[in-house]
Amino acid sequence: MTGYLATAEVDINAPADRVWNVLTDPAELKQLWFGADVATDWTVGSPITWTGEWEGKPFQDKGKILEVAPGRLLKFTHFSPLTGQPDAPENYHTLTYELSGSTHLTLTQDNNSTKDEATHAQGMWESLLAKVKESAEG
Repeated sequence: MTGYLATAEVDINAPADRVWNVLTDPAELKQLWFGADVATDWTVGSPITWTGEWEGKPFQDKGKILEVAPGRLLKFTHFSPLTGQPDAPENYHTLTYELSGSTHLTLTQDNNSTKDEATHAQGMWESLLAKVKESAEG
């Protein structure tokens, strides 16, 4: 992992398979990812896209699935053209979801260029994990 890390964590009172379903089901993901449609087959090497609208602007973010260990680990890259940066490998983040223990979920995002960028991302991911918790426990 490179750059500053953004890390968010939450304990979830639900079985790991329920949390995993929230993290991978398209209908659940639409709620988590701010209304974006998430498309992938969750196979290592496959593309993943997020298509939606943010503050009135249509977007399509993209990435690639890097690791999948059902119920334990999900790792993929993520690039958003909304950043204004060129679509180049150095502008992709790696997002890693890790489930452990009594369903403790950690989300880490690497490659933040500044501490402020990492802090902003951490706040966004804390919001997303709160939604995972609410959905998995509901």
